Amino acid sequence: MSAINVTNLHKTFQSKRKAAGLGGSFRSLFKPHYNTVEAVRDLSFEMENGELLGFIGPNGAGKSTTIKILTGILHPSGGEAQVLGYTPWRDRQKLAFQIGTVFGQRPQLWYHLPAIDTFTLFGKIYELEDAFIQKRIGFLSEAFDLKDLLETPVRKLSLGQRMRCEVAASLLHKPKLLLLDEPSIGLDVVAKQHIRDAIRTMSAEENVGVLLTSHDASDLEALCHRVIIINHGQIVYRDKVSNLKRKFLTRKTVEVRYAAEVAADFSVEGMQTLKVGRYGVKLAFDTRQTPADAMLARLSAAGTVVDITISDPPLEEVIAMIYEQAK
Repeated sequence: MSAINVTNLHKTFQSKRKAAGLGGSFRSLFKPHYNTVEAVRDLSFEMENGELLGFIGPNGAGKSTTIKILTGILHPSGGEAQVLGYTPWRDRQKLAFQIGTVFGQRPQLWYHLPAIDTFTLFGKIYELEDAFIQKRIGFLSEAFDLKDLLETPVRKLSLGQRMRCEVAASLLHKPKLLLLDEPSIGLDVVAKQHIRDAIRTMSAEENVGVLLTSHDASDLEALCHRVIIINHGQIVYRDKVSNLKRKFLTRKTVEVRYAAEVAADFSVEGMQTLKVGRYGVKLAFDTRQTPADAMLARLSAAGTVVDITISDPPLEEVIAMIYEQAK
């Protein structure tokens, strides 16, 4: 049995249309007009038990709507979905005991209480025995490095510390599936790495499936084996993350700072010069045409390098490229 099986899923919303002009606004009070917005359109996909699946797309693509349907928060307008054998909007209470959810912008921890109080409360809500709750909290505090955080009021935790507690809380009842909607939003590099490591550990040790939405391509690279990209509520690409990288993440941006001033007409063979400053330059290159080692050698030959940063293009740019090719 698949962890998730979605077939021809649809979700539409009615949004009130504002009439133009003062008279139109007055008339709209008695005869409102509505627009139909298709958030999800004919969506079909499967996710295997224990799989780490990236589910991505630009803002407004339908990611959060889909996750809310899969958790039973929203009812679809059409189509079918099975999550761990349950129909989410019909079996929401039963499904809640089998899944964990984290919405990056909607905290579940009690703000003024220590995280351990929320953990204990969740244990009672999930009808767990006291001995199991204590053992589970101990295990999660090790996995997520929470030993020094559990007794601290949530309001005093940093964003990264709070998000580690949020993800750990969603795993308290040993769910079979974890749905993460932007869990790393606003986090620094170190905090993101802590969460990735912990999720990877839980997946390996307990075979927890993870459906992850994120705008950070490094989240996908670090965690997911496969990726589904949606736009306007439809799937526009699905494949292994390794294939996504090979096909689309080939353009790199390089920022270099030199020890001495650089010439205003600074250029390097095989690279596009984007910006030239007094000591630094910003360039771009395509790994299919210029190997990374050759690029580094040419930049080093141009002067003494003090610092260098190589970045992938924004995920939105890659998604836009994929969507354009899918038209």
